[in-house]
Amino acid sequence: MIIYRKTSHLRLQRVPIPEPPYWAATIIAPYSPRRAEPIAIDYLELQATRAERFEVAVCDDVRDEMERAAQRTRVREPVLIDATESAEVVFRRGEEALEVCAENDNAAILLVSSRGALPDGSPDGATVAIAPWPLEFDRVQALFDEARARQLRWGVVVPVMYPVTTNLTALAQLAEAAHGALFFAALPIDIDAAARKAIAESAGVQPARADDPRADDRDESYEMLFHTDLEPIHVATERHIAALAAEIGSEDFIVPPRWERRTNWNASVLLTLAASRMLAMKREVETAWRIVRSARAVVQLEKPIERVAEAASLSIIESLDPISVEALTEWIESGRSSFVDHINKQWRLRRDVGV
Repeated sequence: MIIYRKTSHLRLQRVPIPEPPYWAATIIAPYSPRRAEPIAIDYLELQATRAERFEVAVCDDVRDEMERAAQRTRVREPVLIDATESAEVVFRRGEEALEVCAENDNAAILLVSSRGALPDGSPDGATVAIAPWPLEFDRVQALFDEARARQLRWGVVVPVMYPVTTNLTALAQLAEAAHGALFFAALPIDIDAAARKAIAESAGVQPARADDPRADDRDESYEMLFHTDLEPIHVATERHIAALAAEIGSEDFIVPPRWERRTNWNASVLLTLAASRMLAMKREVETAWRIVRSARAVVQLEKPIERVAEAASLSIIESLDPISVEALTEWIESGRSSFVDHINKQWRLRRDVGV
């Protein structure tokens, strides 16, 4: 059972440096984190827990809370608004936050899910990210079709949780349905023990019986879910999703609003994206950490990096390593980086290659 309770509480959090997967500078959450059953995903903490009877706090006046918060700390873009699950269908607090952002010219991403709702309007600078969870294809297809019909700027973020959204057939079906999406990206979700039990119950994963003709398959799934480190298969699935994104002509990461601008924030996103993938693949780890440090230095620069590049070489910034200097210089000039493109190409790897 879910009980909704109105409060004055609005979570508004500033993020000092870009972090995957959302790359947000400001996070706004008009609802409390746990708001679905039997599995509740906290999309900000990237964690799944089991939920049965609980209360969902709903911000009573989003506009007032945002205006008061803005007096204390400036809302910086890109903004992420967490409006997942069915609470958004009833209360529309995420859409209200999106309208306030549009009025203040703050580009935002509105995060919704299968049982949620798209915004009625399409504010300038806004992106809708649709998380297909629960994996109910009828609902998901309806949201994708609506987003296409209304010509929204939209993309798909897949919560990666074994065995439901690591299933290759399900992922192929999602990718096929997502044609026209700006991005088709993965959300790595940490699943606690209670949530794993709920997933097993809903997916029919059980310990094998000796008289069961599917004993081997059931035993493998059960062992994987409860007695195996899921990180390798989750990372492999993230890479598979990236490969599917390339096949349907979508980006394989959540594209921040106004990504075309050569801002310090976007420059830091570019470097952090490459470095995080190098670390996940365990390739050139020392180089990756140098790039991470460069990414943090870029976002802390007092001057716009584009202006620095126009006046002189980026190599005058002592805190940038040579690879980052080359990547950013090319990106400022052309909007692309050969180095980052190479890392992204390596990252895209189908799990069924060779099968």
